[in-house]
Amino acid sequence: MPSTHKVVIIGSGPAGLTAAIYTARANLEPLLLEGEPSSTSDQPGGQLMLTTEVENFPGFPEGVMGPELMENFRAQAIRFGTDARQEKVSKVDFSQRPFKIWVGDPEAPEPTYLAQSVIVSTGARSLMLNLERERELIGHGVSTCATCDGFFFRDHHIAVVGGGDSAVEEASFLSKFAAKVTLIHRRDELRASKIMQDRAFANPKIEMAWNTEVVEIHGDTKLAGVTLKDTTTGETRELDVTGLFVAIGHRPNSDLFADILDRDENGYLITGPGSYTNIEGVFACGDVQDHTYRQAITASGSGCMAAIDAERWLEAQEDH
Repeated sequence: MPSTHKVVIIGSGPAGLTAAIYTARANLEPLLLEGEPSSTSDQPGGQLMLTTEVENFPGFPEGVMGPELMENFRAQAIRFGTDARQEKVSKVDFSQRPFKIWVGDPEAPEPTYLAQSVIVSTGARSLMLNLERERELIGHGVSTCATCDGFFFRDHHIAVVGGGDSAVEEASFLSKFAAKVTLIHRRDELRASKIMQDRAFANPKIEMAWNTEVVEIHGDTKLAGVTLKDTTTGETRELDVTGLFVAIGHRPNSDLFADILDRDENGYLITGPGSYTNIEGVFACGDVQDHTYRQAITASGSGCMAAIDAERWLEAQEDH
C-alpha cells in the first residue's frame, strides 16, 4: 500500500493552487495532482492557462498574462513544500478513510495514493461552439467571460452567442463598453427570464439575430469576423465583429465524483457550510462548486476556505 498523505488536492487552477499554498504553510505537506497538459477538462493551471491578459486580478495594476499568473501561484505553492505532480486522477474511493485515489489504470488493484483528507478543485469548462479557429482565438477576440474581457472591447461591435440568462446578462454588461452588441440565438425566442429579456429588448445597443448560428470564425492572429447561418432558410451572411463571446453554458468537471459526492442538477458539487461536501474529510472549492461567480479571485478565496476547513478538520480528528 502507498503511504498516506495528510491532504491530497485534485486540480490546480486558482482554487487548487491557493489551497496548496495554505495547506503547505500549515505544514500539511499537500500532494497536488494537477491534471495532464493534454487534457481539456483538467488543464494544469485551469482556464487561466487559456487566457491572455488578466486585468482584474488584485495586485497587478498593469495586468498579467493568465499563464504567468498561474505559474506564480504554482511556484509559491512549491516554495512552501507542495508536492505538485502533473497526473490525472482516474478513480476515487471515498467510502472509508484513508481515501483511495487512482492515477492511470482505474482497474488497478491498489490505489496510487492514500489521503486523510481530500480537496476537490477540478474546476469547470465553458461549453464551446466547436468551430475551427475557436480555441486558437481565445484571448484574441474570442472569449467566454464578459466580466474578464469586456473592457478590451470599448466602442467595438461584438457578438454574444446564446439565449439563456448568462448570454443576456453578458450582452447587457458588454453594452456598457461596446458600440453595438449582436445577440445570436439559434431559435426565435430567448430562454432567459422575463426580466432579463425585457432589459435586453429595451437596450438600444443590443440587436437580436434570431434563428441564427455561427458556422465559421475568421481571423489569423485575432478575430476578424464570423459567418452566420439562418437556421430556417440555410442562408449565410457575414458579420463584421471584433469580439465574440460564447455564453452557451458551463460544465463542471465533476464526473469523477458522480454517485460519490452530492451534485446539483447541473453537476456542480454541493458544499456547505463552507467547503464541506457530504463526505466528512472531503472538501470542494472553485468553479466545480461555483455556478454563480466563476472568477479567478473567487476561486482563490474558496481555495483558501477549503484549506482552512481541511486543516481544522484534521486537527479535530487528532483530538479524538
